[in-house]
Amino acid sequence: MDEHIIEAVGKCRIVIRDGRVVDVGMPRISSCPLARRFACPVDEITPEAVRDNVQNRIDSFGMCTPLRELTSEEIFVGFGASEVISTSLKSRFIDAAVIACDGAGTVVVTRPDMAQGIGGRMSGLIRTTPIPEVINRIIEGGGIVADPLNASLDPLAGVLAAKNAGHEHLVVTIHDPEDAKRVREHDPDAIIIAVHTTGYSAGDAEMVRQYADIVTACASGTVREICGPYAVLQAGSSVPVYVLTPAGKHLILLRMAAIDYPLFTTHADLPVSGERCPKPLV
Repeated sequence: MDEHIIEAVGKCRIVIRDGRVVDVGMPRISSCPLARRFACPVDEITPEAVRDNVQNRIDSFGMCTPLRELTSEEIFVGFGASEVISTSLKSRFIDAAVIACDGAGTVVVTRPDMAQGIGGRMSGLIRTTPIPEVINRIIEGGGIVADPLNASLDPLAGVLAAKNAGHEHLVVTIHDPEDAKRVREHDPDAIIIAVHTTGYSAGDAEMVRQYADIVTACASGTVREICGPYAVLQAGSSVPVYVLTPAGKHLILLRMAAIDYPLFTTHADLPVSGERCPKPLV
């Protein structure tokens, strides 16, 4: 069966089959400043609005279908994980990125435009099934698919595949905090970015605080409470990105250097909270 499950826009569980949204769960938050800036904006987070947004992604760039666009130069968020990763690849500070892709599972990419094309427009991928056309184009583009038969999601398998291919300096995105621990124990030098953290328990937040280098706060209250005070740098305030280590800080500084619009920096006690945070925090 062609079935893909993602979490998007307020921690909604969304099921996609054969290029159509077939089920949308109830959102856990009602508003988000980032959601208002989507190509298909979501002002009030309702199941109907989420369905329209996700179907628009399917129709516009082929998410979860054989027509999936895999490369992009478009910047969606100033300090989004895909933007930070693509900049780091472009600067050659890292050799490869281990990320998730609908239709392929865990993949290893070395091209900045592929990191941005895969990650920039995708929400939290929970489960996916193999799409041969997507897998073949990733491989033809120089990427690696860790498990082409099952399209499984396993960051550690991606790390092992990257190492086997000769890539030493890696950045790895994780959603499950246990994966941060597994990756760190196998590769102490990997730069780990925790993404899609809405709904994290206190234990989840504590684990990524210990093992991740960068944590996106999303709509997580526990990440703000537990990770925020340990940040050595924070990007953004409404939906903050907390940087916890010098290696993560270097990635953000590379991203800052690549941004061509004005930036404001200052010293502050962290974390700093913005006025337009997602509501409620969960």
